[in-house]
Amino acid sequence: MVARAESAARTHERVIEAALVLYTEKDFEQVSLEDVAAGAGVTVRTVLRRFGTKEALLDAVADAADDAIDSQRNDVPPGDAAAAVRRAVADYDRYGDAIMRLLAQEHRAPAFQRIAQRGRELHYDWVARTFEPQLSQRRGAARARLRAQLIAITDVYMWKLLRRDLRMGSKATAAALGEMVAGVTRHDT
Repeated sequence: MVARAESAARTHERVIEAALVLYTEKDFEQVSLEDVAAGAGVTVRTVLRRFGTKEALLDAVADAADDAIDSQRNDVPPGDAAAAVRRAVADYDRYGDAIMRLLAQEHRAPAFQRIAQRGRELHYDWVARTFEPQLSQRRGAARARLRAQLIAITDVYMWKLLRRDLRMGSKATAAALGEMVAGVTRHDT
């Protein structure tokens, strides 16, 4: 029983990983369950038995990515801006292209809208938790403005601009974002 459960869990993970790779490379409509099954080394029937529909598979992929990102980001100590920026860049280096492709399709289907909104909420909550020491030094509109700046600086769109459009390396991207965070969080008394 244990071996069977472990095998099922590995199959689940392989299907999720194969789908993530394909969703990074192609639009949702271009990815077939046959493609996912082939990438995972299973049958289409296995994919359907585990996930039911292509949309449910997309939700499962998004959940897995959200869980992976959220668990690692929660390891960043509150107030450690440098660690927060390094973690965000590492997450985007792993999932950023898939996130950008998903966001480009956001207005095509309710599933994409739900996933994108959930991702935004997770990001906003992470910024509030991680940068609470910096945010706590501000009140009212100044606090809201700083929160918005931190959300923007650590957002996937900023990563895409630096990493993909300007072709900066991962370390250079983290350094640039870190400098931006330091600039906006500097609190003159």
